[in-house]
Amino acid sequence: MKTLVRGEKAKLQNFTAATQLEVEVNVTSRFDMDITCFGLNSEKKLCDDRYMIFYNQLQSPSNEIQLHGHSSGRGTFSINLSKLPSSVQHLVFTATKDGDGTMGMISSGTFVIKALGEPILNYSFSSNDFKNEKAIIITEIYYKDIWRVSSVGRGFDGGLGALLKDFGGEVAEEQTQPAPQITAAPVSIPYANDNKKILLEKKMEVLAPKILDLSKKAKVSLEKVGLQNHHAKVALCLDISGSMSGLYRSGKIQEFAEGILALGTRFDDDGSIDIFLFGANGHEAGELTIDNFNGFVNQLIRQYPLEGSTYYGKVMKIIRQHYFGSASERKQPISKEMPVYVMFVTDGATFDEKETVNHIRNSSYEPIFWQFMAIGKSNKGLKNRGFLRAFRSDFTFLEALDNLSGRYLDNADFFSVEDPQHISDNQLYDLLMTEYPEWVKAAAAKGLILRQLN
Repeated sequence: MKTLVRGEKAKLQNFTAATQLEVEVNVTSRFDMDITCFGLNSEKKLCDDRYMIFYNQLQSPSNEIQLHGHSSGRGTFSINLSKLPSSVQHLVFTATKDGDGTMGMISSGTFVIKALGEPILNYSFSSNDFKNEKAIIITEIYYKDIWRVSSVGRGFDGGLGALLKDFGGEVAEEQTQPAPQITAAPVSIPYANDNKKILLEKKMEVLAPKILDLSKKAKVSLEKVGLQNHHAKVALCLDISGSMSGLYRSGKIQEFAEGILALGTRFDDDGSIDIFLFGANGHEAGELTIDNFNGFVNQLIRQYPLEGSTYYGKVMKIIRQHYFGSASERKQPISKEMPVYVMFVTDGATFDEKETVNHIRNSSYEPIFWQFMAIGKSNKGLKNRGFLRAFRSDFTFLEALDNLSGRYLDNADFFSVEDPQHISDNQLYDLLMTEYPEWVKAAAAKGLILRQLN
C-alpha cells in the first residue's frame, strides 16, 4: 500500500487494474462531521445533483457511487468507475462541519482506497493541516487520460452549503428549479475556452493569488510576441543531482516552479503543469497545481531524494513517452493539436551526451520544444541584468544543443542564469519566449501543430 503525502498525485493503474473501488473516510473529532462525495464534471461543477452522495442521498442514479455505514466523521463508499457517465470526471471527497467547531479541532483523519478488498493507497491528515475552516477537501479521484488520485488536504471556509455553492450547486432553500440533469456526454474540446479561463482566474483569486499575479506578468510577455491566445501543455523538468541541494534548501526552486506554473495557466486551462525529475535516473513526478503548489518542492524532494549524477537522456525518454507514446527514432513528423513546452532546468553537464543529442534530433519531428536553463556562476559571457544568454564555458554542451544540426526543426533554446532570483519575473518570461514563438510558427507550417491559435 502506498502512502500519499499532502498534494501528491498518483495514477490508479500503477496500483490496480480494477475499476471497482472501495473508499473509506474516517475523521476523528469532538463534534459531528458529515462525509460527502461530489461527482463533478470536467470544470469541477455539479451538473447533476444526484451525484452528490451524502447522508441524505446514499447512491447515484445507477449505483455507480454508494455510501454505506455512514456515521459522524465516517463513511465507506463503493465506486464503479467503469459505470460513471463520461460527464463525471472528478470524485471529490469532503468532510464538513456546520455550527460550532472548526477543522483545526479535529484529532486525525484517514482516507483509504481499496481494490479487491486490499488497501492500495492511503492519505492521513491532522489538525496541524488546518485552522478555522469548516470543511476539508480531503482527496480527489479524477480522470485525465486515465483515472488518477490527488491527496488534496485543503481547508475550505464555510460548511457543506458553501462547498455545494462552490461546486455550482444550490442549497435546498434557495432552489427555484430542479438542477439540470445529465442527458449526454459533453463534447471534448482540446483547447482552452474563455469560460474555462475565467473560471480558472476566479479560482486563483481565492486559492492562489500569488500565481494569479505571476500569470498576469506572463500574459504581458506573451502579448509582446503574439502568443496571448496560444495553447500548449507545459512541463517542468528539474535537475535533482546533489549539486542542486542549496537551490532547493533556499526555496529558489520552489519560487521558480511557481513562475512556470503561472505560465502554464496562460497556456492551458486546467491549472496544472507536469513535473519530471532527473539525476542518476529519470522520474515522472505528477503535477504541480494551483491546489498543491504551497510547499510542493519540499514534499517533492522528500519523495525523490537528490541523486549522485546527471543524465538528461533518461528523463527526455520519459517525457517523450508520456506525451507521444514512444521515444523511438523518428524520420517522419507527427502532429498534435497542442504542442508541449518543456522547461528544463539544470546546474551541470550530462553523462549521456550522445543519448541526449539523439532525443533532441528525434523529437524535432514531434510537437515539443525544449527550453534549457542552466543555473550557475559565469566564467565568461555577456552579463545583462543578472542573466547570461547562451555563452558559458561550463555549459558548452547545452550551447551545442541550441545550435544542433541534423534536425527537422530547431526545437531547443538555451540561456543561463547566475541565480534565478537575480532576474525579475518579467525578464524571465521574456527569456522564455525568445525562440519559442518562431518555433510555433515553423511547427505549424510543417504540420507538427494541427492548428495554430494565434
